[in-house]
Amino acid sequence: MRRIDTSERPMPEINPAKVCFVIEKSRELLSEDVGMAPDASNPTDDDERIVLTDANNSIRRELVEFIRDLDVDESAALVALAWIGRGDFEADDWKSAVVAANERREGPTWKYLLGMALLPDYLQDALDAFGRSCEDYEHGDEYE
Repeated sequence: MRRIDTSERPMPEINPAKVCFVIEKSRELLSEDVGMAPDASNPTDDDERIVLTDANNSIRRELVEFIRDLDVDESAALVALAWIGRGDFEADDWKSAVVAANERREGPTWKYLLGMALLPDYLQDALDAFGRSCEDYEHGDEYE
């Protein structure tokens, strides 16, 4: 993958590092073993399976909070990127996709996005369509 080149087509509504964070966390969330649903049993009796469930919930909470903290423009941009990655829009239709995301908002953005089983793939495909890559952000670079 190529590194982000700031001279390429801009996505002014959202920093690509934030998109990369969502990609990373949603991949973690999807790859986690769901484990068993918590119950009244003792964790040592059920081979610590509850720990897996708690880890998954922790990742989900972190991702939900991150998406909730995005401003209105960033939220719309993230949805627009998911739609571009899914093939609903082309990268050249960026502004139209963002406008549509703002107009179609019907609930929490995090809930809509986490309902997409292929969210990290859609976002990565959209970044690729803009000639962007998450390589610059895989080593803890800031997304502010």
